[in-house]
Amino acid sequence: MFLITGLILTGSILLLNRLIAPSKPNPEKLSSYECGEEPTGSSWVQLNSRFYVIALVFLLFDVEMVFIFPWATVFGNHNLIAQDNRWGWFSLIEMFVFMGILILGLVYVWAKGDLQWIKTKIIKPAVDVNIPTSVYDQINEMKYAVKTFSAEKTATENIPVKEVSVTTAVRKPMFKPKLKQKDE
Repeated sequence: MFLITGLILTGSILLLNRLIAPSKPNPEKLSSYECGEEPTGSSWVQLNSRFYVIALVFLLFDVEMVFIFPWATVFGNHNLIAQDNRWGWFSLIEMFVFMGILILGLVYVWAKGDLQWIKTKIIKPAVDVNIPTSVYDQINEMKYAVKTFSAEKTATENIPVKEVSVTTAVRKPMFKPKLKQKDE
């Protein structure tokens, strides 16, 4: 009976909304919203999987708070504890067990390294070349000096300029904003 009543009420509210709501579509309303910019490109974007781990850890502690609030009301109720002293001890031990399980899970995630956003594990690449690693170490230890730039100095010097052919492919920007102007 409740299921049928729920379905009838939901259907009638949706039908009433369809009949009463104004429907005036225009290109502005039909465009997808993306911070005022026209969306370009594919929506299939690589997403770092660490976002999911952080979301799961947040969900864990969010659910913990949902269970702690009712416990705090029972533990703080002096009338209930005055009737039977075991309620206070039972709820205290129960919360210590619950918090212990959650802290154990947090320690596990922390020890596994899933809470570190940037992994500090250094991986040396292995390639099949005949160059000894000491050569790479020498290159990495070299100090490089940055020369100061002076416009007067470069203007007076005769520096040969490499000519670029017209057929060279110019790299297009990945995102080009299209701003809409309001008609006044």
